[in-house]
Amino acid sequence: MSAILDLQIASDSPNIPSLEAIQLWIDEVFLHQQIADRELTVRIVDESEIQELNSQYRGKDSPTNVLSFPFEMPELTLLTDVQIDESLSAFLGDIVICAQVVRREASQQKKQNEHHWAHMMIHGTLHLLGYDHIEEHEAQEMEGIEIAILQKLAIDDPYQNH
Repeated sequence: MSAILDLQIASDSPNIPSLEAIQLWIDEVFLHQQIADRELTVRIVDESEIQELNSQYRGKDSPTNVLSFPFEMPELTLLTDVQIDESLSAFLGDIVICAQVVRREASQQKKQNEHHWAHMMIHGTLHLLGYDHIEEHEAQEMEGIEIAILQKLAIDDPYQNH
């Protein structure tokens, strides 16, 4: 079960994971969730871009680590002889990750940079699949899935004290 991944790197920050690493992390989510043939875009940005997006879409004027934008297929009223491109329904959405914030958090939390990237990528992908952490029971479910996927990648529980 493999994701179709469009990777956009809009940052000069060092230590950005490889396309292969990002593909592996997302594929592990797809495997765990038993999803196949879905497409998503991952855009790696600097603080100014993520701060602008966070302000515009979440009303928070500060940089953040990851934002997810699930694709919502518009409802269309079509004539009977008009065909919809089926590939549109396979698009999950966009994940935007800030390289500097992820690096800074990894350092502050005493985590390996690559491990924190994996966690943020898995976290963002789960948001695209409809998971959230606003309510406590939702947070516990989402965190449990993240921990299980990270364990398969030999990465420690990111929610333990660091």
